[in-house]
Amino acid sequence: MSTPYDLGGRTYVLTGASRGLGLATAEALVGLGANVVVTGRDRGALDAAVERLGAAQAVGVEADNADPGAPQEMVAAARGRFGRIDGLLVSVGGPPGGRVADITDEQWRSAFDAVFLGAVRIVREIAPELSDGGSIALVLSSSVRAPIGGLAISNGLRPGLAMLVKDLADDLGPRGVRVNALLPARIDTERVRYLDGLSGDADRQRAANEKSIPLGRYGRPEEFGAAAAFLLSPAASYITGTMLPVDGGAIRSL
Repeated sequence: MSTPYDLGGRTYVLTGASRGLGLATAEALVGLGANVVVTGRDRGALDAAVERLGAAQAVGVEADNADPGAPQEMVAAARGRFGRIDGLLVSVGGPPGGRVADITDEQWRSAFDAVFLGAVRIVREIAPELSDGGSIALVLSSSVRAPIGGLAISNGLRPGLAMLVKDLADDLGPRGVRVNALLPARIDTERVRYLDGLSGDADRQRAANEKSIPLGRYGRPEEFGAAAAFLLSPAASYITGTMLPVDGGAIRSL
């Protein structure tokens, strides 16, 4: 008899999943028996991810979230290889850092296309492929709840996507499709190590950040992956329109 954590036969599409939080989620889903379609812009990184996940349960699609044709490629790969789509994780690399006064119009436009419009388009195109029990999750940021110094673009775009998650939960709920978001804070990924390095002393910055986290440490990618897999799975069948912090208690607001 199957359980809510038995994902055998289910297929999930995960964008930006050749590394980082997307890959960690793909690993968690595959570990529960699911098939995955992972996307990314770097063919070499995608091939390495598929090898790590296992070619029997994973296929890689070279795609940019900002590309209007990307959703159709994802759907074709999932249906062509596995015959169905049961869920979607939308993740994208973090936008460039900087204060509002220092960011150019072009940087705003590029980030909007990839982070905001790309996510909206992918959800819009793949949601009709999901049936009752389907699930969508967006990887956002703790900046949904409170601004992060030096990350003006993230502070501007992520809260808007969070409100769209609420809107989509209303729209897709009657079809039995759930929509949620995850709010990672300091997870030990290349992106976070890069951000720490901007201070000029990454180790010192990390130590300072860890002091503000109730659990006293950065999260591990697999801890994020487990939380994301839960939201995407039938185990979370009555959870929708929710922002799930994966932050070790770092977000102080409700």
